Amino acid sequence: MLTALAAMDGAGLSFARQGIAEWSDIWLQAAGPEFDLVGGGITIIDARTRNAAGDQVVTFTSGHIAFRQSLLVRAADAARFAHYSDLTSQARVGVLGGTTGEFRLLELTGLVDAQGVLAAFTRIQTPEGELVADGTASYTITAAGTSANLVGRQRLIPPEAHMPQVIYLGGETGEAELLEALQSGQIDAIARGEIGNRDAGYASDSSLVVTALDEAAEPGGFALGADDTELAACLDEKINYLTDNRRIGYPEWRANPAVFLERAEQWRP
Repeated sequence: MLTALAAMDGAGLSFARQGIAEWSDIWLQAAGPEFDLVGGGITIIDARTRNAAGDQVVTFTSGHIAFRQSLLVRAADAARFAHYSDLTSQARVGVLGGTTGEFRLLELTGLVDAQGVLAAFTRIQTPEGELVADGTASYTITAAGTSANLVGRQRLIPPEAHMPQVIYLGGETGEAELLEALQSGQIDAIARGEIGNRDAGYASDSSLVVTALDEAAEPGGFALGADDTELAACLDEKINYLTDNRRIGYPEWRANPAVFLERAEQWRP
């Protein structure tokens, strides 16, 4: 998408790309002096536009991709974990903390409510010891933030048998650690977006498969500073064109990796 944006005649856009190692609050870095634009699998959520004080410091571009959450499991377990409702306290599900994959898993399995409040009596293992959720907002996990006492969480042990264990891996090494744990049997599933899970399945020669596709779709976009209104308007116009107002997305790009560049070549300012 960035390559296609830069290729559009007269758009005046160019990008110096730099990797950001830490996922936590990655979108808020667009409000600082180092980055004008931050992207890479970021779901558009209003709460992610606000800093710790509640001030809106970030805005998002038009959505250029649609995410659906899913489970990635070993092929032999596909029938066993076909749906989120199949996950019991015997199942160990790996997640990357602070992602929509984590929050949607917790919400769909009843470990949190819609506001992210952990179910009472959920046990939380942390480097400082074990905590027990009391059913109040003091124990909250959302895709936009987490209670300070839960930062660095390592495992959630559910209060009821129909809820899964949640294992936190990849905080420093990324999702590769989750995939290694799944293949070795350390965990039974990975909860994350369909796109990443599909790609991992392709790379595994079908030893890993995607199940439990979420019915809800989430738009993803680029984050930029809330005051960068001119840049936001410029990007929105071009993104809407390149995606044909969201009719062209990941599936079309997967089938034809040049699809956005081909549209960029047809652009007339």
